[in-house]
Order: sequence, then structure tokens, then C-alpha cells
Amino acid sequence: MSEEANVQFSEREALLYHSEGRPGKIEVIASKPMATQRDLALAYSPGVAVPVLAIAEDPAKAYDYTAKGNLVAVISNGTAILGLGNLGALASKPVMEGKAVLFKRFADVDSIDIELKTEDVDRFIDAVELMEPSFGGINLEDIKSPECFVIEQTLRERMNIPVFHDDQHGTAIIAAAGLINALHLTGRDIKTTRVVMNGAGAAAIACAELIKAMGLPHDNLLMLDRTGVMYQGREGINQWQSAHAVATDRRTLADALEGADVFMGLSAAGALPAELLNHMALKPIIFAMANPDPEITPPEARAARPDAIIATGRSDYPNQVNNVLGFPFIFRGALDVRATTINHEMKIAAATALAELARQQVPEEVAAAYGVQHSFGPDYIIPAPFDPRLMELVPAAVAQAAMDSGVATKPITDMAAYRQSLRARLNPTTSVLSLAYEGARANPKRVIFAEAEEEVVLRAAIAFKDGGYGTPVLVGRESVHDRLKALGANPDEFELHNSVNSPLVDQMVDFLYCRLQRRGYLRRDCERMVNRDRNIFGGLLLQLGHADAMITGVTRTWAESMRQVKRVIDHRPGQTPFGMHVLVGQSHTVFIADTTVNERPNAEELADIAEGAAQVARRMGHEPRVAFLSYSNFGNPEGQWLDNVRGAIKVLDGRAVEFEYEGEMSPDVALNARQLANYPFARISGPANVLIMPGLQSANISAKLLRELGGDSTIGPMLIGMEKPVQIAPMTATASELVTLAVLAAGGIAR
Repeated sequence: MSEEANVQFSEREALLYHSEGRPGKIEVIASKPMATQRDLALAYSPGVAVPVLAIAEDPAKAYDYTAKGNLVAVISNGTAILGLGNLGALASKPVMEGKAVLFKRFADVDSIDIELKTEDVDRFIDAVELMEPSFGGINLEDIKSPECFVIEQTLRERMNIPVFHDDQHGTAIIAAAGLINALHLTGRDIKTTRVVMNGAGAAAIACAELIKAMGLPHDNLLMLDRTGVMYQGREGINQWQSAHAVATDRRTLADALEGADVFMGLSAAGALPAELLNHMALKPIIFAMANPDPEITPPEARAARPDAIIATGRSDYPNQVNNVLGFPFIFRGALDVRATTINHEMKIAAATALAELARQQVPEEVAAAYGVQHSFGPDYIIPAPFDPRLMELVPAAVAQAAMDSGVATKPITDMAAYRQSLRARLNPTTSVLSLAYEGARANPKRVIFAEAEEEVVLRAAIAFKDGGYGTPVLVGRESVHDRLKALGANPDEFELHNSVNSPLVDQMVDFLYCRLQRRGYLRRDCERMVNRDRNIFGGLLLQLGHADAMITGVTRTWAESMRQVKRVIDHRPGQTPFGMHVLVGQSHTVFIADTTVNERPNAEELADIAEGAAQVARRMGHEPRVAFLSYSNFGNPEGQWLDNVRGAIKVLDGRAVEFEYEGEMSPDVALNARQLANYPFARISGPANVLIMPGLQSANISAKLLRELGGDSTIGPMLIGMEKPVQIAPMTATASELVTLAVLAAGGIAR
């Protein structure tokens, strides 16, 4: 029952991630203009008085004039932080900020973390209840049991907005989705299924309540804590646990598992001995969801019962019960219909939608764009967390259930239009990037980090290795070992290549001299380059097959690094190499090319760049709409620099490419639908997402301005069109940016 991927990293890397730049993980950004005195007058006094009076007259108008309708509070007192225990409200803040980030990342829900310094249940309830006017929903988190039951139940009774304790219900919903499909695959009916629930905390009780609401008979579930089975008349259990006690003479886990169909574990690592699986029925269903280590590992369970269907809370095994599949999308649907609560009907709808999504074949275009191809079966009963269809299907199901059960105060009248609006809320690039990381872990590659004496490069290499994305191949002097130690890494776990003692030098010199001897280079020139230049040495490692990709750039200008790389690596035949910056926003991505390589591309080169950029856009999940930019809109004004752009259009016309393109056009026409409407003859169906620049000067200036001044995240520049996967990062690149480029290069997205 995890929201985290099973990714390894050092304490230093985690602390740097949270501290570099602006401390923490969230900030508040104004959604309206604030530049002029008039803007400020509208935002505050006197303009703000108008919506104030409107809301006073009709409280529902708060959803129209404020952020309330898309704002969730993530609230904790830090009494049960992850698996770390009661560390206090302040220590829970990084987790709550992280939860807020997940809300935004997955479902475009704005969220604010609130940490309450109290373990007094009544004070906590009073504090949260008083905040109802501020928020559209309340997500409770990391509150210990049994207090969490009292808090949630009381707040649900007192508040008229959704209150949801994700540690309970998030786990229950995802587990229920997996159970629906496991029962389907094994031919079972929930009404005759026997379940053993090992664990009696908040998540276990929520799971029991939900699957009973789905049709499991009360007596068909045996719940256990450390002492044993919860049977009627047993002392020492609380009221929420006693609600699941049954009349039985079974007392131990072995007794409970005799003939059981399902084991659901929310207890502790190793709590399920493999030999007990032989007590279970044919085709047993085993959900070992303890984190970070399950009650039994899938290999152990599979060895004992090859016929089992197995799920855990970990991402490194199939069928991860991951809360991030639930809470963002559940709140999205609840907020969009202004639900007053999140009831069983909405939870069951979410579980059913998730189960149905796992049964669907991934559409061909989605599989191609996202690099995944799942097939419903014993190892795939729960959708992947980054499946882009989650955003459309789960909120729609939750919203419909809220309307059907009578808790929606703003029903949706056009569900098809609503689903379309959900698709438009999120940027597919973010899913592609996430899946690229998953793909790297599934198919790790060897990536050369050519400037390993730099701390930022070493940190990236450590993160690349610890994340399981592949093997970093370091190029540098022996001092790199000491630098690795200083960063808390074991040097013996890293592969280091140094030209001083490398047995590959003679072969490299031969290879390079053969390439360059007719370009004016002597053999001693090649020897000097191999021995002294890390980019040459690293590029030759790549050319000679000792790695799959290469990253460089942080110690030299991009142009100088490119000159060195080109001495070793050619561009792909028939391809004009180019650089591309990718601007990634919450709901949009814009690709800008060529920003680094070609100073004044001719018409053929512009057409090549457009085709290559469109291919990258498709690999990142977008249907390309290409605009050739200019200061002119279709000849107004005329000028001497338009022929290349117009020629590129003619070249593409002759190639009959399968993407939309148009030009010449100015950036505002290309990106603004209202401006584009002035040119009804334009051949792009909407604002462009691939911008082809007419020359390097305007391209590079624009990309760097946007990187420094824009609000979007920036990837790149990515080098496209080389014979081997090589990426040249900007000198200002962070370790995280280097890892992203390494993953994209190794995975073939940036090529």
C-alpha cells in the first residue's frame, strides 16, 4: 500500500532534493495578472468587495469566484508518519508537501499541507472543522489508529465537504480493484469467497469494510492482529475491530488460512510463512501489502504456490497496490460535482473503474507513445500508476457515483464533455517521463558520464545507479574514487575509465586516426585528444560498444562539446542533427527546435528538423502540430528571410508527412487560438506544440529566455539525429536534469 516507487538513493541526495533552490516542494503562484495597479485593485481592494458580496448572498458562489472548488487540505498531526511512527507534526511536513505535489501531478488538484501540533482528538477535530470555508475537500494523512477513526467519522458528520483518510480508504480502494480482478481470473464469486485479513489497523479495517460493502458476507472474513483471530467475545480489542469479530473456534493464522481463498496482509514483514500457503484453497489470492517489506515475497509465495495470484505494496514486483492510483482521481471527481462526502458508492466506483482499466488492452497509440504494453492476467490485475487513461476514467466514475447516490450538489450534464475536459487537464509528457524511468529500470543500459570529476555529474551517476536505471560508466581520474566516498557512495560499485591506464587507448587512437586522417589530423593529434579530452575518450567508448549512451556538457560550452562529439560520432544518414528544448507545463508541452546546432538552416534542413521534432513529440505522447516561426504571418510583412521557411513547407508538401504543419507565422499566431482564428486557411487544427525556428540566433535566445524567465520546467536541450545516443547538457544542469537526459537517451526517446 505504497505511493513510493522502490527507488534507492542516498540520504545526501534526498536532502539536496528538498533543499536546493527554493526549500521544500511547493509554492503559491497567482492565477490572475498582478502586474499593474489596476490588476491589484481588482485582486484586492476595492475590486474584491464585489465577489465578497456575491458570496455573502449565495455561499455556492465561492466555487465560482475563489479557488475553493479545486483546493484540498492535506492534514496530519504526525502520529503515524509512513513507517517511521510518531515523530510529530513538524516532521510530517515533508510528507504532506509530497502528498500535495502528487495531487497536482496526477489530477491537477491544488493542495496545501497543514500540520496540526496536537494529539488531542477533540482539538484536532475542532481545528479541521473550522477550516471548512477554505477548502473543497480534506485529505487526512498519517494519523495513528484508533484516533484516525474517531477523527474521520466525526469530521464527516460535521462537515459538508469530502473528508477522506487516505491511509485507510486509499489502500482499500486499490486493493479492492485488484481483488475484483483476481476473483474474476480465478472464477470466484465474492459472496462465497473466504478472506483472511492479517492486520487490524486503519488500512485493514477499511479494506474489510469496503469488500463487505461490495458483497463479501460478514462471516466470510477472519481478521487477525498480533494475538490472533478476532472472535466474538474476545477481550482487548477496540470497537472498530470488534465490528469484524465473528463466531469461530479458529484462533491462529494457520487455523484461519485453512481452506481460505484470499490472504490480505496489512501487518508486518515475514508474517506469512510459506508453508502456511498449503492450507489455502486452489488458486489462492495473496495480497501481501506490508511496507516496505511484504508478509511474504512473491518469489517465496510463487515457490510454495505456483497457482497463486500475488500483489504487494512494492513497485519492483507485479501488481503494486499503490495509493496514487486512487486519492488524486477520487478527489478530482468529488470536487468536480461538489460532493458533500466520499461514500461507499464512490469508493466502489473507483475500484471498479480501476479493475476495468486493467482488463482493457492498452490502445496501440498509447502503447507506442508511452512505451508500455500490459496484458490482463495474474501479473497484471492493477493498472500501472502512470497510465494516462486513469485521469479520464476514475474521476468520471466517481463523479457519476456521487450523482447517482445523491451527494453531488453540482451534477454534470454532459459526461462526454467532462471526460474530454479531464483529458485536457494533464500533460501527457509527465506520464511519458515517468514511464521512461520505469522502462529504464526494466531494461537498464550502460550510460557514460564523461565529466565524472564534477560533483553534479557524480551525484547524477549515483542517482542513476541507485535508481536502478542502469550502469554509470565514469570517465575521469583516480581522484573520482575519493569524490565518490565523500558523497557516501562505494567506489568499488562504480566502473571508472581513465585514459592514463586504460587498455583501450591504442584501439581508440586507431579508430580516431582512421576517421580524421583525411581531415588534416596527424596520429599524434589523435593520441593527444584521446589522452586529454574526456568527450573524445567518452565518445570513443560509445563508438566501440562499451556503453549504450553518453552524457556530457557541464564543463564546457554546448558548442565546444558538440565540436568534440562530432569528431567521434556522425549524425544519422539522411538526418540533419539539431537541438531541441522541451518546455513542460501542467497541461501543455512545447517543443522548440533547432536551438543549438544549425545557424541558418536551408529549406531541406528545416524540413528535416520538423520531421525529427515531430517524431520526438510523438514519442513523448503528443500529436504534433508544427509551426514554422517567423516575424511574418503569411507574407505580412514581406522580408528577405522568408524563402527558407516557405521552401520548407514545399519540401514537406512533397514528402507527404503524417502530421500537421504550417508557416510562416509569428509565435502569437502559432500559440494563441484567437490569433490563429484570423487565418482560417491555416492547416493546423489548433495551437502549435512544435515550433521550428528560422535560425539559431533567435532560437537559442528564445529558449534560454524561456528557461530563465518562464514558469514551465525545461528539458534539454536534447540532441537529436546523431548516430549514437549522446546528449550534451547545459553547463547549469542539475543532477536531476542529467539523470533525465540519461534516461531519455538510453531509452531512445531523445535520439
